[in-house]
Amino acid sequence: MKKLLIVEDVALNRDLLTQLLEDDYTLEIAVDGAAGVAMATSYTPDLILMDLSLPVIDGWEATRRIKANPATAGIPVIAITAHAMRDDEDKARAAGCDDFMTKPVDEDLLFAKLHQWLG
Repeated sequence: MKKLLIVEDVALNRDLLTQLLEDDYTLEIAVDGAAGVAMATSYTPDLILMDLSLPVIDGWEATRRIKANPATAGIPVIAITAHAMRDDEDKARAAGCDDFMTKPVDEDLLFAKLHQWLG
């Protein structure tokens, strides 16, 4: 099974993503950006779902750090965020996010993006 790292600080959002994905993927959870960066290295997921508004370090900075590390640079990062303006997507992509979706999570779109990035 493919491994996903969910970096999300809101318990309700973590629970929703877990319920949607746990049957098809092996999941690990980080509740802040610093933990997300550390787990990207130790867990080596196949893909990261990254909230952008996170404590400790935000998702933009966490993504920059993940993409700057040669060991984790190739891991696709999908931003999942309430920041829904066009410049928010541009900012996320500039930080290194490979894809972008807004909250609330559209289940069909999420699975389509996972299929696109993971096959």
